[in-house]
Amino acid sequence: ALVTGATGGIGRAVCLRLAREGVAVVAAGRDREKLAEVVEELEGLGGVAWSVEIDLADPASIAAGAAEARELSAAIGPITWLVNNAGIAISAPLVEKDREAAGDLYERHMDVNFHGARHLFESLLPGMLRAERGVMINVASSAGLFGYAYVAAYCASKHALVGYTRAAALELAKKGVRANAVCPHYVDSPMTEASVRRVVETTGKSAAEAREFFAAQNPGGRLVTPEEVADAVWELLRSESNGRVVELDGSGSMKDA
Repeated sequence: ALVTGATGGIGRAVCLRLAREGVAVVAAGRDREKLAEVVEELEGLGGVAWSVEIDLADPASIAAGAAEARELSAAIGPITWLVNNAGIAISAPLVEKDREAAGDLYERHMDVNFHGARHLFESLLPGMLRAERGVMINVASSAGLFGYAYVAAYCASKHALVGYTRAAALELAKKGVRANAVCPHYVDSPMTEASVRRVVETTGKSAAEAREFFAAQNPGGRLVTPEEVADAVWELLRSESNGRVVELDGSGSMKDA
């Protein structure tokens, strides 16, 4: 399995879950040193793991990273599982005074959160089709299901990813390739911690108050854990699920959206 954003909270949890299940993992990200730490951790569990550097905003980097991943894992077979987990989230008003900057913000989100995931899947898809089996799991967000103020670009990119997942599931079903998406609400992760810091800086609230605020936004009243996301990813990988979009809202359940 190839997992993007492998050094972050969710990505690392997914890699660990896969390793514990006996799945060989290619950990992908942009930080070579952190990737090496993840690989060492996976190998410490007795897992088989490699790492590749991929910048999802750069199609050339995606193509090169996919080729390297295929080469690294060739001895044990083609890469037939892909977990698109990496993403960016930058808050900004819907209407910026600097319209050029606003346009760039939308492009950055679409490039990484949607086009990056799409390009990587399409790089690995030929191998999946030859093997007549494959699964893409897109870690989207509740922002792929609902709208949130001040993150319109993020919402747009995640809605695109969810729509792409559903379309791919329909088109590829008869060819043995499945596609599903996981849409967690606020997760106890570095991305949420970045949001906590922004709240502290702009409102004067304490970090604890900011975390409580985000937890309260989840229907379940608490932050989703990275391990819960990893559990959902594993369930969708190992089952015959196709076209499923599941919501994780902090209640401990996995709901079909």
